[in-house]
Amino acid sequence: MTTETRPPAAGTVRDFAMRFTSTPRGARLARRLTSHRLHEWGHPYDGSVNESMTLITAELAANAVRHGHVPGRDFALRLLAAATFVRVEVTDTRTERRPSPDRPRRPERDEESGRGLYLVAELADRWGVVPPTGAPGKSVWAELDVTIV
Repeated sequence: MTTETRPPAAGTVRDFAMRFTSTPRGARLARRLTSHRLHEWGHPYDGSVNESMTLITAELAANAVRHGHVPGRDFALRLLAAATFVRVEVTDTRTERRPSPDRPRRPERDEESGRGLYLVAELADRWGVVPPTGAPGKSVWAELDVTIV
């Protein structure tokens, strides 16, 4: 097996997509595969791009499992890497539970939830919510700008 250790050349876009069960195990696997794929694409495990995108993926996948779960339906992960950005999209099939397009408020210290999208907004350079193509539900995406070395 050959593993590339360089980020993509200008104009090249790498693409990885997979479906996961809407369970905590599925969310954990999505996070781990994101980290592994980014490492293979030249963003090392201990690098800021890999660490940030892995955390963003973990939060989006956990939200898809917790808030976007429809019995019998999976969630989908798509990871894109180009020379100047890395993007993750997590798609679930629950249309009516869409995050607000406003910047998430900072949760109070004693709140038990509400930190996921706040972390995504703090870590990502851009993020948003769009309807998926040809299916019910929503896709929550986030992008990180990367520096060409």
